[in-house]
Amino acid sequence: QVHLVESGGGLVQAGGSMRLSCAASGFTFSEYAMGWFRQAPGKERDFVAGIWSVETITRYGDFVKGRFTISRDNAKNTVYLQMNSLTPEDTAVYYCAAVLTFTNVARQVDYWGQGTQVTVSS
Repeated sequence: QVHLVESGGGLVQAGGSMRLSCAASGFTFSEYAMGWFRQAPGKERDFVAGIWSVETITRYGDFVKGRFTISRDNAKNTVYLQMNSLTPEDTAVYYCAAVLTFTNVARQVDYWGQGTQVTVSS
C-alpha cells in the first residue's frame, strides 16, 4: 500500500524559511518522479516543484522564482522542499505527489499525500 507522509508545515513569518519532507513507502521510490503541489482555499491545486527519478532534473512553477528547492534522497525514500523568502501568498496546503512519468498536472498524479498546512503571516 502506497503511503506519502508530509511533515514540516506550520506557521512562519513573511521572509522566513521552511523545509517540507515527504516520506514514501509502498512503491519503488527511485523509479518515480516526485513533486509538490499546493492548494489555497477556493483555488485549484497548483504545481510547485518536481524532480525526476534522475535526481539532477528539476522543474518549478513560475511563481517560485528561485525561492524553492526540491531534492530527494533515494536511500531514505524521501523528497524535500526547501522554501525561502516566503510570502503570505505562499499560504496553502502543500501536497506531496508521486508519478511514474513526470507531470506538472495535478489530475495526472498517481499518488498523493494527505497534505501539510503552510501558513505565512505578514
